[in-house]
Amino acid sequence: MVILIIAGLVVFVLVYTKTVDGNQFLQENDMYVQMLKEKDWDFYVSAKYGDRVNADELFNKRIRDTFWISAIIILIMMTNFSFINLVFMMVMIFVIFKMPYQNLRSYYKRYMSKIDQMLPYYLKGLEILCQNYTVPVALARSIEDAPEIFKPGLRQMVEKINNGDSSIQPYMDFANQYPVRDSMRMMRLLYRLGLGAQENKYQQLIMFSKSVSSLQNKAREDKYKKRLQVMEQKTMIMLVVTGGGTMVVLLFAMMFLMG
Repeated sequence: MVILIIAGLVVFVLVYTKTVDGNQFLQENDMYVQMLKEKDWDFYVSAKYGDRVNADELFNKRIRDTFWISAIIILIMMTNFSFINLVFMMVMIFVIFKMPYQNLRSYYKRYMSKIDQMLPYYLKGLEILCQNYTVPVALARSIEDAPEIFKPGLRQMVEKINNGDSSIQPYMDFANQYPVRDSMRMMRLLYRLGLGAQENKYQQLIMFSKSVSSLQNKAREDKYKKRLQVMEQKTMIMLVVTGGGTMVVLLFAMMFLMG
């Protein structure tokens, strides 16, 4: 136990005095660090923070925090070492490591409906740009005014197109990155709009415009339905509380009369 405490203090002093650089250690072992990172970590980080936070830096901070908290747990648990404590300790370390990821994932799920509402309005603005520019140029110009969550995906899509990828893949990658309602279908329509000859562009644009309008109508309907559900829930809670309160008052009145 004394040896573990001394070892922990030595590591802390080395890191605190920057004799051992934690960031440099993580950079030198980046290949192993990346193996620990979830495939969708970068997406969830960009979904919550946009371009304000670097996903790799945040993951490195997550590794460091997990290390120090785990070191403290190990020191505490070693005072009464047993197989059960060892299993509990491993579970605790795993939970601590996974907690930031689960928080980001929960955030994304909570705001998925909000993201779903954003796409039709972004596409409407893109439709207006497509009337005056080619699809790649319109996509590039749309980034500045796009919702924050879409900006990383849009930059990646535009970069792939500018690098010579004329296939549908950049559009599908964007749809996979933001798997909300009809994103796949809208990206296919957008790709076809970019492929169409100038004389056919007007017809393709009308088709795209109708699809965007339909998507906006669905988004409005969902928004109203959710509002109605919230109002119904509040009404039900009010009725239950009122009914319960009335029953309690009647019960006390009956007890008073019987007494």
